[in-house]
Amino acid sequence: MRIERRLLASIRPASRDLGLTILLGLISALITILQAYLLSRVVARIFLERQDATAVLPLLLGWLALALLKMPLHVAQHDRAQSGANQIKRRLRTHLTSAIVHLGPQWLNEQRSGYLLISLTEGMEALDAYLGGYLPQLVLAAAIPFAMLVTLAPIDLVTALVLLVTGPLIPLFMILIGDRAERMTVQRWRSLGWLSAILLDSLQGLTTLKLLGQLRAQSERIARAGDRFRHSTMEVLRVTFLSALILEWVAMLGTAIVAVEIGLRLLYGRLDFEAAFFILLLAPEFYAPLRALGARFHAGMAGFEAATRMYDIIEISSPERPVRAHTAGIIPREIAFERVSFSYPGRSLDAVDELDFRLRAGEQIAVLGPSGCGKTTLTKLLLRFIDPDSGQILVDGKPLASIPLRSWRKQIAWVPQNPHLFACSALENIRLARPEASFEQVVRAARSVGLHQELLALPAGYDTPLGERGLRLSAGQVQRVALARACLKDAPLLVLDEATANLDPLTEASLLGMLRELLADRTAVIITHRLGTARLAENVIIMESGRVVQAGTHASLLETDGPYARLAVASGRKR
Repeated sequence: MRIERRLLASIRPASRDLGLTILLGLISALITILQAYLLSRVVARIFLERQDATAVLPLLLGWLALALLKMPLHVAQHDRAQSGANQIKRRLRTHLTSAIVHLGPQWLNEQRSGYLLISLTEGMEALDAYLGGYLPQLVLAAAIPFAMLVTLAPIDLVTALVLLVTGPLIPLFMILIGDRAERMTVQRWRSLGWLSAILLDSLQGLTTLKLLGQLRAQSERIARAGDRFRHSTMEVLRVTFLSALILEWVAMLGTAIVAVEIGLRLLYGRLDFEAAFFILLLAPEFYAPLRALGARFHAGMAGFEAATRMYDIIEISSPERPVRAHTAGIIPREIAFERVSFSYPGRSLDAVDELDFRLRAGEQIAVLGPSGCGKTTLTKLLLRFIDPDSGQILVDGKPLASIPLRSWRKQIAWVPQNPHLFACSALENIRLARPEASFEQVVRAARSVGLHQELLALPAGYDTPLGERGLRLSAGQVQRVALARACLKDAPLLVLDEATANLDPLTEASLLGMLRELLADRTAVIITHRLGTARLAENVIIMESGRVVQAGTHASLLETDGPYARLAVASGRKR
């Protein structure tokens, strides 16, 4: 199995614990050598020298003391290995979470949630066997046999040479079997990720599957994915057991060769009994670390694959652009898009193409256009969920990329088309915008969007848990919770992305008046397809195919024959 070098670079904080794990293993091996020596002395004195038990009692007590010492050593060795693995896992989990946050919602939307969940849960736990088991055993498998060879060589060079020749056969067979086992482990992880993704999709879309009568078909699909995972798991286990059998056979064969050559020389008087017995006791212990490495090899392989997947995600997250950072003002005086273009991976056309406009402090701009024209991409660029492929976004004449991300987002209140509510209380959901806000401030924000009385009507009022994704509330109420967050945050820049899309006409009409108060003297970008909502803004931008095709005030655009005028006429006909 290859060594995950990127993971080794993260071991430094846990090097003390892993070093102690190896040291305790070496001490345990030294105790084993001493025990073999004491036992050989006891047997030689009793059976050959005909000494009584009293004469060998100190040796027996010494052997017993060493045996008792080995037990806490094993416990301490396991404890240090687990502690070191936990430190590295915490560090890696932090890096992985930071990488996912840095990659942003756009990258996250392109991933299968099941794969990410496997990396953060099963993958992280699989690292225990790799970090706490395989890596320390890799060192011990080299150090302990070497120490035994150094011990045996002065006593019997022939046996040392036999062990030196047969010992490397175990790593050799591990390498021969390892390539096939590694491919199977990779396939198993892919099958597990695919099964997790299908299960999560099915749970999230259970209502849709039931309404469309596809529960049976989806169940069969899950069953097929489960069979693939079961089959890949059994293949890995088959190779693991086969490998264990071969390694045990090689170790047994090596021990048998040592026993035969020692027995023959003992029979012809070329080796004394005490030395022969000491060597026979150590021969199985010589192969033990190599057999343990073989056992941990397959357990650690899953951890290796998990670490590889995690570092692949971490390396995708590119670092911040090397632009000199500056601190933006509390209220940006001007935000300028200068020939900004962006295209999504795998798409030939630009989502936005040389986008060019300016937004001044206190100004509201409505962005209208058909679906797919680039309105949402504009929002993502402004929120820095994505960065431009070309062109630049300037804040008071300085690149937006030079502003610390956290500082920039503190200045923005964003109301998306499909806001996410958490399975906590209404109070906690609104207070996410300002965790330090008082209850009175939360109530004031809820009143400003007409939500106060509706929340009071819930079983526990503001303390009522809203359920996952706000299942206790209607779509319109969910949207107003998001608006209440924006009111509570009171940021200088407000971004409304289809904020009234899920509201009925009456609720929308009542909310528009509240939004006018919220937008007063505030810089705002209003993404909408409704003219009523667009009229909240002073100026309008019309987008088509990622470009700005019209811009101006409502009155000037109505006087011009163009998309805005045609949209106004079509809306009038609908009414």
